[in-house]
Amino acid sequence: MNQENWVERLFQIIRLLWVCLVVYVGIWLFQFATPLLYPFLIALVIALIINRPVTFITKKFKIPRWLSVTIALLLLMLLAIGVVTLAVTETVVEIGELAKRLPGFASELSEYLQRTISQEFLMGIYNQIQWMYTQLDPDFKLKVDSTIGSGITTITHAGQDLVVKFLNGLKNLLVSLPNLATVSVISLMGAFFISKDFYLWEARFRRLLPNGVNNRLDQIFRDLRGALVGFIKAQLTLISLTAAIVIIGLLIMRVEYAITIGLLTGLVDLLPYLGTGTVFVPWIVYLFFKGNYSMVIGLSILYAVVLIFRQIIEPKVVAESVGLDPLLTLVALFVGLQLFGFLGLIIGPVSLVLINALVKADVFTDVWNYIRGKQQTQ
Repeated sequence: MNQENWVERLFQIIRLLWVCLVVYVGIWLFQFATPLLYPFLIALVIALIINRPVTFITKKFKIPRWLSVTIALLLLMLLAIGVVTLAVTETVVEIGELAKRLPGFASELSEYLQRTISQEFLMGIYNQIQWMYTQLDPDFKLKVDSTIGSGITTITHAGQDLVVKFLNGLKNLLVSLPNLATVSVISLMGAFFISKDFYLWEARFRRLLPNGVNNRLDQIFRDLRGALVGFIKAQLTLISLTAAIVIIGLLIMRVEYAITIGLLTGLVDLLPYLGTGTVFVPWIVYLFFKGNYSMVIGLSILYAVVLIFRQIIEPKVVAESVGLDPLLTLVALFVGLQLFGFLGLIIGPVSLVLINALVKADVFTDVWNYIRGKQQTQ
């Protein structure tokens, strides 16, 4: 290798280290600034969401932009308050109905358990276990007693920890309410000021960046906007298909209120990890203890069909709607699940969407060309 090639390699290494340093500092600044500025990040997201409606209202009715922003924010607040109020009201009503029916359910369950325990088969099993226990070696009996004692202690401690965590969580929730109100007010005020002068801020930001970077950002935002719309479309498609399968299955089993239960199951299917199990699992357990085994089998089969269908169709629907490869989407879901738990089911695909947008905007190509010392495309 001659001296000229050696110098070029040296500059490539320096540029590579510079890119790594910039990425590292960018990640560090993001982690440092997010806890301090997250209300304004929320404000920016709100401003981006309402920008088109605000522009439409301003042009359509020929009113000042600040008035259009105020109208849009009021409508958004009314929508959010309405959804929360409806959810809380329905939850309170359902809890009230459950409280009325709970004594009857408990009585039925108690009677069923008494009938089951009194059966000779279970009593015979109990006597057999007791006889086997009396035949054990004394030392082994001590080990069994110690193991049972440890198990009971562990269960007791786990129950205590669960109660403590629940109470601490409730306390933290109550303590965070004032902070939540403050963040909400700051976010709304920030959204108002950003949206009122949206295009002025956009022009200021664009002047700070080269034209090539602005073009890349425009393409990235277009891809992300399309992916967001596609993701919402995919979720609506999935919950619609889930609701349809459940409704058809319940109608075949001649269950009352099949349509209502199916629509409710479709909505709770949005819950990570829980999903349709929120409806099916308690229902199946209750019917099992009640002794309605035919319904238990039917609901179990329907639940299994929904789970299998969801696992098969979700990567394909999400991939097609968002514009990703089904295999890569499946990999992103699994990796996100392993790294971040159930939140990874959201973080994984979102990260893949962001990487895909950067690839389409040739960002990685530009970085690689910069490291190699080639002229970047505009």
